[in-house]
Amino acid sequence: MIYESVATVESRVASGVMFTVAKMSFGRRAELMRQVRELARRMEFLEAGEDAGQKMDAALLRVEIERLYVKWGLLGISGLEVDGVAATPDSLADIGPEELFQEAAALVRSQTGLSAEERKN
Repeated sequence: MIYESVATVESRVASGVMFTVAKMSFGRRAELMRQVRELARRMEFLEAGEDAGQKMDAALLRVEIERLYVKWGLLGISGLEVDGVAATPDSLADIGPEELFQEAAALVRSQTGLSAEERKN
């Protein structure tokens, strides 16, 4: 058996852009859960609140979790330059096109094999 621990996927949003995404493994699952656990707990608590500030804080945590997923699972990106420099997962998150960031986030989520409810917990 030959197993590849990463998947390379062509962007549907931008021609010529390729994402290298980590496939889920036991160790990677444990690492991701450790990173997301506390943020997800706080987000869930704030979402249950009635205060507008709590809702805004919950939305901010949701964005932070999304970024964490991309930084965890997007190992590389090719075919994209941001401000004249080859894009990295960090530069994609920081200053890259949002539609490509969202596509990368969806690819990472699909590799985790977790439903939206499982990712929340």
